[in-house]
Amino acid sequence: MLASSDYRTGARVLARMGLSLDTGVCFPQLPELADFARALPDLTIVLNHLGGLQRVGPYGNRDDEVLPEWRRGLATVARCPNVHLKLGGIGMPRLGFDWHTRDTPIGSEELAAAIAPIISYCIDEFGPERSMFESNFPVDKVSFSHHVLFNAFKRFSKRYSAAERAALFHDTAARAYRLGTAG
Repeated sequence: MLASSDYRTGARVLARMGLSLDTGVCFPQLPELADFARALPDLTIVLNHLGGLQRVGPYGNRDDEVLPEWRRGLATVARCPNVHLKLGGIGMPRLGFDWHTRDTPIGSEELAAAIAPIISYCIDEFGPERSMFESNFPVDKVSFSHHVLFNAFKRFSKRYSAAERAALFHDTAARAYRLGTAG
C-alpha cells in the first residue's frame, strides 16, 4: 500500500495541507515505511505502537530473530527525520507480555522496568524530540489501567532531563500534530 502511486498521491495532499499521517505497520514492513518516508520528506509521519513489534503467533518464542529485525527496521525508519514514533500500545497481547493473563495486575514500578529495554531503544533511535508517550486506551486496558501506564511512563522517564520529559509527554506530539498553532 505504501508504495502505490494513489496512496502516495493522497499522502502528498496531506503534506500540502500541513497535516500528518498516522500509520501502523507490522515490524517486517518498517523498511517499506522508510522508503515511503524518504519519498515524501515534507510529510510528517507518526508511526504508532512502537513500530509494530509483535512477539506472538508466528513471531512468538523467536526473540533472537524478531527483536534484531525490529531494531534494524526501526533504526532505518529513525533515519527519516519526518517520522515520529509513538511509545505505546505495549499493553496489547501481541507484544508478548503476560500482563493480560495475571490474577494480580501489574503495578507501575514493575511495568516501568519491563518496558524499559524496548522504550529505551526507541528513544535512543528517534530521540525525545521525535518520540511521544502514547495512550492506547481502551485497547491496552486488557493488561493494565491508564493510571498504571501513566505512572510507569513517569517512573521510566526520570532519567531524562526536564526538556526531554516535556518532549516525551507533550512537546513532540504538539509539534507533530501542529497543536496550538494557527494554520
